[in-house]
Amino acid sequence: MRKPYVILIGSASGIGKSTIAAELAKSLNIKHLIESDFIRAVVRGIIGKEYAPALHSSSYDAYKSIRNKSRYTSYDDLVAAGFDDHASYVIPALEKVIQRAITDFDDIIIEGVHLVPGLIDIEQFKEYANIYFFVLSSDEESHKERFVKRAVQIHRGGKQLDFFRENRIIHDHLLKQAQEYDVNIINTESIDKTLEKILSVINKSCTTANLINSVDELEDVIDIIINQNRGSIEKITYNIKGFKEPLVRNVSVSDSESAEKFIEKINEDKSKKEYLTELYKLSEYRKTVICASNQEKLDKIIKELTDKGYVLNE
Repeated sequence: MRKPYVILIGSASGIGKSTIAAELAKSLNIKHLIESDFIRAVVRGIIGKEYAPALHSSSYDAYKSIRNKSRYTSYDDLVAAGFDDHASYVIPALEKVIQRAITDFDDIIIEGVHLVPGLIDIEQFKEYANIYFFVLSSDEESHKERFVKRAVQIHRGGKQLDFFRENRIIHDHLLKQAQEYDVNIINTESIDKTLEKILSVINKSCTTANLINSVDELEDVIDIIINQNRGSIEKITYNIKGFKEPLVRNVSVSDSESAEKFIEKINEDKSKKEYLTELYKLSEYRKTVICASNQEKLDKIIKELTDKGYVLNE
């Protein structure tokens, strides 16, 4: 029997995780979708404010309940510590929810700010479920725009705007934790693009293509894979003449912004472009692991790359 899906979507407030989680539930036909805020409300009813003041605060101002604030060397560290303290009361209950879903063989999506990589123990469930953990990210301007839009449309989010700096600190803290604990970071763009990125991890179809494009053609290759077809480049292997061991680069690039920044750096830095050009010359081709959200999309990427003459025909 197939293991049940347990999909966790975390982010700071105002990034769009509730919208993405709802769309993902529709796409995968998963009926159990839980917000960690509801679990927090239950835990608050069990543990009083006098015992857990951080729990009865919001995620962005829980730092105010820390007694010995002077031990933190920066304001960012203080805010992150308060946030972790706040989330730590909710996480044991979230783990119980996950365990119940697995016991009942139910697929489940949990979304919320309390899903902190390194604090929630997902290793204990990997034998019994297909665990997928995502942390959503956003640039500062888009993050603030979402708060403003929410405040105007549904009269919610104004208070978070007053603590926008703290929310950005939490955002950066979650990304740091995700990087440390190897959790998928998804840069949010449109709903469709963000959803497809997540599905490309869950339903990932991958293949290795031997690419022979030049450095000047690299921008077109990235455009075909990432911008046009929302795929990803996971790994590049250079078999360099004269060396027994290949040079392997785990890149994991799936968002347009990161890809564009990479191309800009190559075009702006003459030495980097020369280095990459020389590396291309030393390797007849580059074994490139390309992934997409499904096999049909992956086949389309390979066909387009082949039609452009970027794939070595063996």
